[in-house]
Amino acid sequence: MSDSEQPNESTEKKQDDKVDTGDEDHMHVKVYAPFKVYFDGVATSISAVNDTGPFDILPKHHNFMTLISQGEVIVRTDKAEEKFKISHGIMHVKADDVVVFLDV
Repeated sequence: MSDSEQPNESTEKKQDDKVDTGDEDHMHVKVYAPFKVYFDGVATSISAVNDTGPFDILPKHHNFMTLISQGEVIVRTDKAEEKFKISHGIMHVKADDVVVFLDV
């Protein structure tokens, strides 16, 4: 193989980071605590509150990490809206993959 045919590690990594949700209008969301998974599936948005106020995460959101304040985390899917009352947590968003760790 020539150098131009060699796989590029950074390109492969970026492709592997992408979560397959089926289309551009959805993202993968997982909301869990140490002993319970509250939600793990495809969603259209997620809302929560941090120290600066309420915020929403939609598909194609930039990479993002925040501490979540007491209140509700709302996960919206094509069929329903699920609400979880929380005391605190951490949210990490990367490449249409949203992970919310509660009670940490």
